[in-house]
Amino acid sequence: MKAIVYDRYGAPEVLRYTDVERPTAGAGEVLVRVRAASLNFGDRAAMRGEPGAIRLAMGLRRPRTRVLGRAVAGTVEAVGPGVTRFHPGDGVFGEVSQKGFAEFAVAKEKHLAAKPAEVSFERAATLPVAAGTALQGIRLGQVGAGTRLLVNGASGGVGTFAVQLGKAAGAHVTATCSGRNRDLVRSIGADRVVDYTIDDVTRSGSIFDVVLDLAGDKPLAAMRRVLAPRGRYIASFGSGGKVLGPMPRLLGLMMLAPFVSHRLRPLAATPKGAELAELGAMVAAGTLDPVIEQTRPLSETADAIRFVEEHHPRGKFVLTVDSGAAG
Repeated sequence: MKAIVYDRYGAPEVLRYTDVERPTAGAGEVLVRVRAASLNFGDRAAMRGEPGAIRLAMGLRRPRTRVLGRAVAGTVEAVGPGVTRFHPGDGVFGEVSQKGFAEFAVAKEKHLAAKPAEVSFERAATLPVAAGTALQGIRLGQVGAGTRLLVNGASGGVGTFAVQLGKAAGAHVTATCSGRNRDLVRSIGADRVVDYTIDDVTRSGSIFDVVLDLAGDKPLAAMRRVLAPRGRYIASFGSGGKVLGPMPRLLGLMMLAPFVSHRLRPLAATPKGAELAELGAMVAAGTLDPVIEQTRPLSETADAIRFVEEHHPRGKFVLTVDSGAAG
């Protein structure tokens, strides 16, 4: 089968579209014939081996897992022993432990959800990782009716879902993004949009019950300044450089949390099939609408990642697999 392979860390040029051995499903696993996959920040981090700390898990000198990709949608090709929820031919989507940018991928049964018939493979592929992270962030912040929610970094993959999910929960949503994305972010539900290239939301005098920080571009002290006395700050990112990445911000939250009135929480999303099923149902019902910047064939993954790194696209970037080519 064809897959996107890399043997060393680096820029998109390290990626190759080549033949690899087709995987098999083990106990509790499902073999998926991939129809679409989506790019996520973690794919670029894995490709480059940055921040450097991730190499402790991925391989110090070279990647242990040679195939990229975590978010997929497709049809069940085969199931391993113990799998009861899915059968060959079923449409599914979910998260894999890399190895998703390929014609076939293996996923744990519990990390998959049934794809609603009304939802295309391309749209379903945007939900694992990005929408799941947004949903867990909204729930960690206990966002509900009347919540004053700030989504910092609202035009990216997670952010576009967070805005919509916050609005669906009944929140008043303020969103930060660049001016070119203002209309898009407003169109998906933001009540107020702040152009971060012109205005600093932390100096606007506004107060929020929940800050979902997906950018990590402001000091923690500045973010706390806009929180209500018992407000919640949820962070999934931070600027700790090429070695530590978001870890200083996230560790700092946990160390400071016991000593302040604000509720400070790192967001470490985990794959949950049940939550993916909820998200799929929302897309089918029209409550949630994935924002897709572009769709390209799997063979153009290197060019797609290069585009993402150079242009900071809005929403998600989807890779498609020709269903007739897989074998």
